[in-house]
Amino acid sequence: MIKQSLNQNWFLHSKNHNTPFPTTIPTSVYTVLAENRQIPDPYWKDNEDTVRDVIDKDYTYTCSITPLPELLQEDACILRFEGIDTIGDVYFNDVLLGHTANMHRTWEYDVTDLIQKETNLLKVVLHSPLKAADDAFAKCATRGTEDAWDGFSHIRKAHYMYGWDWGAHLPDAGIFRDVTLLGVKKARIDSVYVTQRHEEDKVTLHVSPSFFLPRQFKKEFSFEDLTHAADTDFTYNVTVTDPEGNSQTISGNPTELEILSPKLWFPNGLGAQPLYTVKLELYAGEDLLDTWERRIGLRTMTMCTEKDEWGNTFAHVVNGIKFFAMGADYIPEEHLLGKIDSDRRRQLLMDAKLANFNSIRVWGGGYYPDDEFFDLCDELGLVVWEDFMFACSVYELTPEFEENITREFIDNIKRLRHHASLGLWCGNNEMESFVKDGEWVSKPSEVRDYLFMYERIIPNVLQKYDPETFYWPSSPSSGGSFDEPQDPNRGDVHFWQVWHDNKPFSEYRKYYFRYLSEFGFQAFPSLETIKEGISDEPQDWNIFSYIMEKHQRNNAANGKIMGYLQQTYKYPYDFSSMIYASQLLQADGIRYGVEHFRRNRGRCMGAVYWQLNDCWPVTSWSSIDYYGRWKALHYYAKRFFAPVMISCEEQNWLTASADMNRQHFTFEKSIRLNVTNETSKEKKLTVRWALRNADASVVREESAEVSVAPFSALWLDKVLLPEADAFRQYVSYEAVENGAVISSGTVIFSYPKYFSYENPNLQVSVEGDEIVVQADAYAKSVEILNEHEDLVLEDNYFDMNGGSRRVKIVRGEAKNLRVRSVYDIGRVV
Repeated sequence: MIKQSLNQNWFLHSKNHNTPFPTTIPTSVYTVLAENRQIPDPYWKDNEDTVRDVIDKDYTYTCSITPLPELLQEDACILRFEGIDTIGDVYFNDVLLGHTANMHRTWEYDVTDLIQKETNLLKVVLHSPLKAADDAFAKCATRGTEDAWDGFSHIRKAHYMYGWDWGAHLPDAGIFRDVTLLGVKKARIDSVYVTQRHEEDKVTLHVSPSFFLPRQFKKEFSFEDLTHAADTDFTYNVTVTDPEGNSQTISGNPTELEILSPKLWFPNGLGAQPLYTVKLELYAGEDLLDTWERRIGLRTMTMCTEKDEWGNTFAHVVNGIKFFAMGADYIPEEHLLGKIDSDRRRQLLMDAKLANFNSIRVWGGGYYPDDEFFDLCDELGLVVWEDFMFACSVYELTPEFEENITREFIDNIKRLRHHASLGLWCGNNEMESFVKDGEWVSKPSEVRDYLFMYERIIPNVLQKYDPETFYWPSSPSSGGSFDEPQDPNRGDVHFWQVWHDNKPFSEYRKYYFRYLSEFGFQAFPSLETIKEGISDEPQDWNIFSYIMEKHQRNNAANGKIMGYLQQTYKYPYDFSSMIYASQLLQADGIRYGVEHFRRNRGRCMGAVYWQLNDCWPVTSWSSIDYYGRWKALHYYAKRFFAPVMISCEEQNWLTASADMNRQHFTFEKSIRLNVTNETSKEKKLTVRWALRNADASVVREESAEVSVAPFSALWLDKVLLPEADAFRQYVSYEAVENGAVISSGTVIFSYPKYFSYENPNLQVSVEGDEIVVQADAYAKSVEILNEHEDLVLEDNYFDMNGGSRRVKIVRGEAKNLRVRSVYDIGRVV
């Protein structure tokens, strides 16, 4: 098959502009208009409101095509769009080919009888997604989250583009994935389903291809159907190439291939990620017609839901090993898809691996990620929980809507099912629990349609196209049918009592969820991100300013941050300190939860926090902001997702109901250490702890030799410390392997705002590729920043027990360094 890319030489036309604007794929209306200074930067300040209405109009994309001469010699010519956003009409040489109504689908058109040798005009007219939503809502008032534009659920467009509690109201339009011309001779490969049978020291691949005929390109044929229908001598070969480059080819239409001494694929932290290349070549006689080539990993992958002493397990199982899922929820990397950047995507996912992630959940209100996203997850060992694209809304299941989404499911299942990293398919985000509670439900048919969509239609499609991958009807869920979707003893849970319900961090310890797939806490992005993407005017640098609140989409959330701040730290006197304090709150809140759940490994088997990333400059729950800057949380994640981690279940003011009337306020001062081992090897460690004064001098210290079994958590005995001075003494603890500290931390017994920190007199210097920090006393959450706040370090926001600490520079320039700790919050300078 001949492929001709049509990603270049596009123009955007608007009735308001006499001159079209040149562009390339990916492209979007807002992006092109901003690049040509027809509108201001949509993300900057409150420009969102200024530019939104430009999308009320229709826009036209055109591309002049001179086809490759050899393409015209084939039996058919197919025009293929891999992503059109969203409501459009496609014309070829002024002939209407069809209408597009789903950005999640692949759209193909036969242009064999229309294409000319010389210049051809391809035209895509895109209609307003705002007007489409308005019109649909006027006809049927189906509702969803109040953060999004009314009517969004009717449009098969990424929901977040209509607004979310971390996103802008900027529903863009454009062409965001490849456009190609395909020259087809006799037949082409539609897809290949590769499944695996694992036996001792052998993996058998079962290969099941399907094909399209040139003029029947929307109908799938099995090989037997193909040869019967075409009256042609079709054959195919399959070649498998191992990670070292050794290949084996089997001819004669094979359905099975054996791989001896297979190299198995594992999630990050559990083993390597070797990838095999599978190539299928379709022939008619001696003519090579088409080639399908993908990388796969040899592994078994499912979810364990068997009964146990607490209810039902809910755990990923890879190659027979149950592992604890550690990661975050992923949203689209850009609000405006014309700004998609492959380098930034790679960096984001590599940063996830740097923070010891082994999993990532693709949230259902965005769009199905590009192939590149899954390729990277395959390489990096990130197991993907993939939601289907439904979130926080009920849906009207008309016959047209059902046909549209069914095609969407088939397209994406066939595109993604071969990936080693694909861990499970999930029907939707939060809709089982919302529908059960009657949220947004206005008529009984919406409840019926929910069950049809997620418990009949999707399972039926998966049964045909990907029966090997585990399916889960909703997140959260206990298995479907509205059977207590937030049951803490079954399935997965979204827990928002910390944050949305203003509960203290200690609330996490009341629960032992089987798998926590959403929980989070907000923090402000770095000051440099605010300067770069929100406002460079100091009068806007106040968390309650109009501009800052335009970039805070969760109602009253800045006040919520202040509420938690009041409980924890002294009041910051400058904007930079406010940002620092908010990031420590976020990091400590999520740490508090993750450490608790990892201590209860076996009962709980997943802690996936909300959220990894942002799609524009905004205050949100992300641990990496829009420009790729790490918040404190991402450094904390690297520590609390470490394969071997020591943590402390302390009892202190935070776990008691504080009462300033000392007559009635008593609380226990104690520690109980725990070491969790998420590796396949037994760990022999030295565990040390010390009670220290604020100057870091040791009052009392103890150590123990421990052995921690693979994939387990080990509790040490509880230690009471009634003699500890809650205001002037703290406990440090660490796990040591082969003389090196591999995990450590500190705890205090009062609120941080009441602790009498001594001035650590922090000093920082650079020696080669390392930064050296010196401290004279206990320094809590030491932050190292460079001039542009884009430095990524081996560690940051760490505790110091006086002395010196060396950290390697991962990327960025160590220039104009500055350093601070909790001691500096609330100080009058």
